[in-house]
Amino acid sequence: MSIQSINPLTNKVLKEFEAHTDAQIEEILQTADSTYRKWRKFSFEERSKLMHKAANVLRSNKNKYAQIMTDEMGKTKKEAVAEVDKCALCCDYYANNAARFLADEPLEIDQGEAYIAYDPIGTVLAIMPWNFPYWQVIRFAVPTLMAGNVGILKHASNVPQCALALEEVFREAGFPQGCFQSLLIPSKKVDNLLADKRIKAATLTGSEGAGSKVAAKAGKELKKTVLELGGSDPFIVLADADIDKAASTAAKARMLNCGQSCIAAKRFIVVQEVYEQFIKKFKQQMSSLKQGDPNADGVDYGPMAREDLAEELLEQTQKSIDKGAEVLLGGDRPDKEGAFFNATILANVKPGMPAYEEELFGPVASVFKVKDEEEAILIANDSPYGLGGCVWTQDIEKGKNFVRQVESGAVYINKMTASHPALPFGGVKMSGYGRELSHLGIREFVNQKTVWMEK
Repeated sequence: MSIQSINPLTNKVLKEFEAHTDAQIEEILQTADSTYRKWRKFSFEERSKLMHKAANVLRSNKNKYAQIMTDEMGKTKKEAVAEVDKCALCCDYYANNAARFLADEPLEIDQGEAYIAYDPIGTVLAIMPWNFPYWQVIRFAVPTLMAGNVGILKHASNVPQCALALEEVFREAGFPQGCFQSLLIPSKKVDNLLADKRIKAATLTGSEGAGSKVAAKAGKELKKTVLELGGSDPFIVLADADIDKAASTAAKARMLNCGQSCIAAKRFIVVQEVYEQFIKKFKQQMSSLKQGDPNADGVDYGPMAREDLAEELLEQTQKSIDKGAEVLLGGDRPDKEGAFFNATILANVKPGMPAYEEELFGPVASVFKVKDEEEAILIANDSPYGLGGCVWTQDIEKGKNFVRQVESGAVYINKMTASHPALPFGGVKMSGYGRELSHLGIREFVNQKTVWMEK
């Protein structure tokens, strides 16, 4: 079968790639396994030098790599360049900190001496999504390689050029052949990979449906997984919030990457005292955003990543409207070529609507008026997801107490939810388990070996 790269701006095929054959998959697995036996013996200093080179490759070619993203999944050029820079930051971060994160950790014991040694485990399989086609992969690959493991990437089928570009980055940086390889295969081939004894663990970022299937198969094979799945993040505005700042940030938090982010703010929960004030400013901010060609200067959001995704979002939106949701802005698609969807705000969202029950993965915001902070918590936690969130208040101590009640892997105060190499990233409930990034991320796929000896 062929794997197509389609430009969502024009819905035209850019390139076609033949999927890897079973013989090619076997060769990639053999190469990874052989390389691991050598790579695990490299010192942290040797790995670090190569990882800094990877950062330089990314920065030196940022416009080239950014353009591939823009062409394949519609990300605006400005956001695409920022994503490449963030990937380079991650490379430098782990190059500088991996040795410290994985240093032998002394344990207190009254007999003899003991410590935890962090050893690599082998080949890790990554099943990655299209929405941040470099960043999602880099935050897996960089700590994996710095720990002494090797990685195999099964990327989303609509971003094959991004998958090959990432392989190029590590090759150009001088990593041994087999440290990082991209597989161009359909999803139905993943089960066989998970069953292969050379694959020691797997990580997936995607839908809860895909995560459940991978976790079940990996569990059958007794292999560890890390899952970063969907999110329907609450953006909670309390009565004492800075409304101007909250509203302007809310628009950015919903519309970054055309709303196609697991940690995008999706449910805007506002206490009644400031609801009308917030909605007025939020609508103004959302209305002012410019839709258009993601290559053009001044464009705030382009098309969604695929035509079928835009149609699915329209169906979810229309079903919510049919059930009583009020359209404050948008609610439809523009009459033009490309996978576009207009910036949308839905109010009067109730249980039973897709806008309440499901993740709306695109530029659609759901707003909720609540009578007090207690009801805000109830609405925030009334979701199958728990990935990110934020609360807006000028009373920081109140904010610190408030976030402890929100069921989520991360909650920020007076700041939109975002990822950073130094901060643990992951969720609870249907948003998955395990953590990426920071010292926690690099310790997910290592053998935490206990060593105990007599003095």
